[in-house]
Amino acid sequence: MVASSMAWGLLRVQRRTISSSARRLQTYGFIGLGQMGYQMAKNLQSKLPPSDSIQLFDINKDAMRRLSDEMQESQAGGATVHLAESANEAAKEADTVITVLPEPQHVKGVYAELLSSGLPKKSRICIDCSTIDPSSSRDVSKSVASAGQGQFVDAPMSGGVVGAKAGTLTFMLGAPDELVPIIEPILLRMGKRVLHCGAQGTGLSAKLANNYLLAINNIATAEAMNLGIRWGLEPKTLAGVINVSTGRCWPSEVNNPVKGVVENAPASRDYAGGFGISLMKKDLKLAIVAAEEAKARLELGSRAKEVYEEAEKVESLSERLPIIAVAQQDDASSSFVSMRVNLTGRSLPSRHKSQGRKQSTALAAPCANHPEE
Repeated sequence: MVASSMAWGLLRVQRRTISSSARRLQTYGFIGLGQMGYQMAKNLQSKLPPSDSIQLFDINKDAMRRLSDEMQESQAGGATVHLAESANEAAKEADTVITVLPEPQHVKGVYAELLSSGLPKKSRICIDCSTIDPSSSRDVSKSVASAGQGQFVDAPMSGGVVGAKAGTLTFMLGAPDELVPIIEPILLRMGKRVLHCGAQGTGLSAKLANNYLLAINNIATAEAMNLGIRWGLEPKTLAGVINVSTGRCWPSEVNNPVKGVVENAPASRDYAGGFGISLMKKDLKLAIVAAEEAKARLELGSRAKEVYEEAEKVESLSERLPIIAVAQQDDASSSFVSMRVNLTGRSLPSRHKSQGRKQSTALAAPCANHPEE
């Protein structure tokens, strides 16, 4: 009986050893080292075994070299790092290609280049973490599949640069069921949560629906806070009521636009770091386009887009982590009002005063640090 138990124990050890040694070395191609991709690639590399390798590519060569230096100086170890001369070189031998790119045209352009460059056909997985419209993503997915270059899935993320750096991103995955067990461990090296939303394209649909709601709630929260304060309510008192009542939302509870209401909100720290108006406007526009394709009726989308566009025009603040500010006019017939931008929590003179109408003090509604790319 003892001999039998020992034999079974040895067999289990042997099986584990064989299973471990049978793991095939993995090669990753990472394309796109912007604010998000830079941190994501850094986390991925540090959490891969030394036997794996990662090829980095970005059109910004300085970013590539800087990231490579940081990876090599780190004490975390991780996969072997190579700097590719092109997107094609990064993807050529890769089992997994990860792309983090700004716009739909960039995603289409990179994959068109890859497919026309004579990549060896293999069952690679292409994980696109860019925020683009679902239609463009589906087009790229079909092109990759028809070229025999593997499978293309969408995995946009939420959590911002802070989450990318900390490795706490949430990924919304659009992929076939059978690929989820393969893709999930890869994404969890860069984040803490993977939400499988369904077939290819659904990850983007989920993200854009969420960010459409966020874009509108940012504006509504600013208006509601401004309204209550003009009626004499203390900002913290008003926020306290909203956040235990039916008006509760992420911009009111976590990202409140009034300075001092939420200690760590952008409004309370001079809007350092975070998600600028240009990115919020981009996601809103993508959601509107996707809604038109789906023949879904949107009543508020176009007006919200105008609000962000108007704020973006002010002194090119879209590049400086700006926030939306809404100022109510005394004229009750005015359903919407002038847009102003305030980076410090202080009121600014309006650039769009209407003759004969007194403008109120604007309240800032931040687009900074929402859990997004």
